[in-house]
Amino acid sequence: MNIRESILPGIGMKYQIDAASGDRIVIVIHDDGRRELYHFSHEDDEQSISMVTLEDQEARQLAALVGGMVYKPKQLESVEMAFDELTIEWYRIDPHYACIGKSIGELNIRQNSGASVIALMDKKNGKQVNPGSACILNAEATVVAVGERDQQKRFKQILMNGSG
Repeated sequence: MNIRESILPGIGMKYQIDAASGDRIVIVIHDDGRRELYHFSHEDDEQSISMVTLEDQEARQLAALVGGMVYKPKQLESVEMAFDELTIEWYRIDPHYACIGKSIGELNIRQNSGASVIALMDKKNGKQVNPGSACILNAEATVVAVGERDQQKRFKQILMNGSG
């Protein structure tokens, strides 16, 4: 994937994305928060074949959906995105994990692993972004954590063993 960005004086920013599939998407982020998304044909990269305008909150919700914050496809065991040395990983808490029923603070996750929990999704409490230390981990929940690879390994051990 190739991404190019351009400043649009008095308007905002323009991002042009050329995907491996050959699709081209142009995103214009206006200074007022609106986003315009344009999709271009493989055959004619000058003529947009579709266009969508989103308000700021709609664009953020779409980003969460596309980024996998709401649903992770079943066939993927782990999803990760690399940001230099940082990774974001999704962990499903299996019923046999020792962390079940314990809080994030009780497990001292950040102190014991170096990773930070940035989201928690479960049937009981729904979706929680940046959950606090009092948040309890339940079976079948999905925990999203950010950290370096070795921190992620320690984090997974804490989930499985219930301690650091």
